[in-house]
Amino acid sequence: MLLIPAIDVKDGKCVRLRQGRMDDVTVFDDDPAAMAERWLKAGAERIHVVDLDGARAGRPVNHGAVNRIIDACGSVPVQIGGGIRDEEAIDTYLEMGAQYVILGTRAITEPHFVSDVGVEFAGHIIVGLDSRDGKVAIEGWSKLSNHDVIDLAQQFERDGVASIIHTDISRDGMMQGLNVEATRELALAINIPTIASGGVTNIDDIKALCEVEDDGVHGVVIGRALYEGTLDLAEAIKLADNHG
Repeated sequence: MLLIPAIDVKDGKCVRLRQGRMDDVTVFDDDPAAMAERWLKAGAERIHVVDLDGARAGRPVNHGAVNRIIDACGSVPVQIGGGIRDEEAIDTYLEMGAQYVILGTRAITEPHFVSDVGVEFAGHIIVGLDSRDGKVAIEGWSKLSNHDVIDLAQQFERDGVASIIHTDISRDGMMQGLNVEATRELALAINIPTIASGGVTNIDDIKALCEVEDDGVHGVVIGRALYEGTLDLAEAIKLADNHG
């Protein structure tokens, strides 16, 4: 089980939102790269970065902060999302040194885009499916689409994406526990790795995820629980490693 600390960047700072709301922001550090170094020292083997301003603007915004994070991570893979809606943005981040780019809104509104870049950037594309009650949300979670999560995930698997990140937006940033069953259901429906996200609170959530690892849940993105100290990353990694 890959435990992936999240670094959300807004106005160049490391922040966390509740349920994706830009008006409910907590700043945790003025230097996102320093935060990345903290998680690396705790044993992180991948870092998850979101350009929140980019997600709202529809194009990458926090280039400088993201570049510093990637530099700080060295050989540790970085997956980056937020406002990535064309080939140029993908190419720019990969040239910076990111290992994976995460597609969101455009993947849902223009699925053919995923099939195009899945070939062009094979092995580097992740699609983030953010859902509530089984339906996919778009545009920074401000709108719910009519698309079913599992149907889209299966389509994107055929298009060659490397993995799917599944976020239950009703739980993200609320520290109310993961929707493990919904993530497990998705993982069982596809053959590429599923990464859980949204709602991790404490070590019990990691234990619950480890129990469904064999069903295809490859990893989990962890945010507020790390920043508020209800989950110790080093301890959680040790537990996941021992379970494996």
